[in-house]
Amino acid sequence: MKQDETKQKAATTFIDNLKLPVHGWYRYTAGFSAQWAESVIETEHVRTGGKDDFTVLDPFAGSGTTMLAADQIGVSSIGFESHPLVNEIAAAKLAWDTDPEAFAQKGKSIANIAAGITDPMYEYPAIVEKCYSKENLQEIDKLRKALERSADDTPEYKLAKIAFICVLRSASHAGTATWQYVLPNKTKTNVSGALKAYLHQIDVMASDLIYMQNSGAVKQSNILEQDSRKYREGMNDKIDLVLTSPPYANNYDYADATRLELSVLGEIKGWGDLQDIIRPGLVRSCSQMVSKEKKRTFEYLEDPILAPIHDEIIDVCQRLDEEKEHHGGKKNYHTMVALYFLDLAHVFRNLRAYCKEGSRVCFVVGDSAPYGIYVPVDEWLGRLAQSVGFYDYSFDKTRDRNIKWKNRKHRVPLKEGYLWIEG
Repeated sequence: MKQDETKQKAATTFIDNLKLPVHGWYRYTAGFSAQWAESVIETEHVRTGGKDDFTVLDPFAGSGTTMLAADQIGVSSIGFESHPLVNEIAAAKLAWDTDPEAFAQKGKSIANIAAGITDPMYEYPAIVEKCYSKENLQEIDKLRKALERSADDTPEYKLAKIAFICVLRSASHAGTATWQYVLPNKTKTNVSGALKAYLHQIDVMASDLIYMQNSGAVKQSNILEQDSRKYREGMNDKIDLVLTSPPYANNYDYADATRLELSVLGEIKGWGDLQDIIRPGLVRSCSQMVSKEKKRTFEYLEDPILAPIHDEIIDVCQRLDEEKEHHGGKKNYHTMVALYFLDLAHVFRNLRAYCKEGSRVCFVVGDSAPYGIYVPVDEWLGRLAQSVGFYDYSFDKTRDRNIKWKNRKHRVPLKEGYLWIEG
């Protein structure tokens, strides 16, 4: 019984995926169990008659858990992921049908090119220099240059690039926060040499490709760089099951979590680039993303799409606006909450168009209490879904949250679980 309870609690986290082939290549900050996803997809496929055109959509695809699970079951799937780096990682995972030997040759040829590079090192942002020893940064720089010189559109190259991205944390002496923020001032003792770690990752990934190709999986997945708040043509009445975990309304910065990788790759030079390049495509779930919108908070709340929760969300946002004056950071949680639900309301409107009659939607969600003010996330999302044409909703709790840590910022009990929506 205890084991079943532990397994149920882990189903809403990514932690078990780290032990799985392909899934474990890159530790994503948020997600859910691949094995749980497989069981849901299989159950829903059977429920709808096991039809050949059964299709799963994950509108917040992250690093590809849902699509890999769908491939394992042998059904079609589509993922939307608007974070360009995370999308790239997911696309590489979904290239599991690549020839393992050709990939290994490509990866090792890149390592050989790197070993012969004598060019002066690129200039890197301060966060990169703080995170690596001089020797490891030199190896990383050479690998980056070798990748740039070897760039092509083949799956072998895309996988080799992801192998490089996957070792950037293990080659760093910087600590990592629980949700993968880099902490340059905290150090760890177990640090890998970058080139050695890269070659090891190539071997691991080649073995994983062989495993997947012998597992009975069928490649029917597709990942798109798509903002799920924006309607996509050609998707109407295509989807039987939506299976996803949207960003939580808990002030976690999904853009900042990839700052080290983006900085090493030369995609960004500093904080401002995150704001301009990465954040515009993401659901507004943290206060860092909404500071420019704070003056219009209550104007946004008058959008007709929020009518089903209008009075309650205005009350919560007013209380958050007042409460922030009693805190040093004066964080704009009221704006974050307003825009989070506005964004998700637009997502649900699009999902209703995409979903077939009789479809089901499962959102892995957790509620929130910024500054200790409770936000009933599952209830509000359920009502927003109903308002655009979904029929009913229910919530299955899998675990309690905010009950463990002594340094937690408030004492409001929270929960996490599955929001089921009937279409």
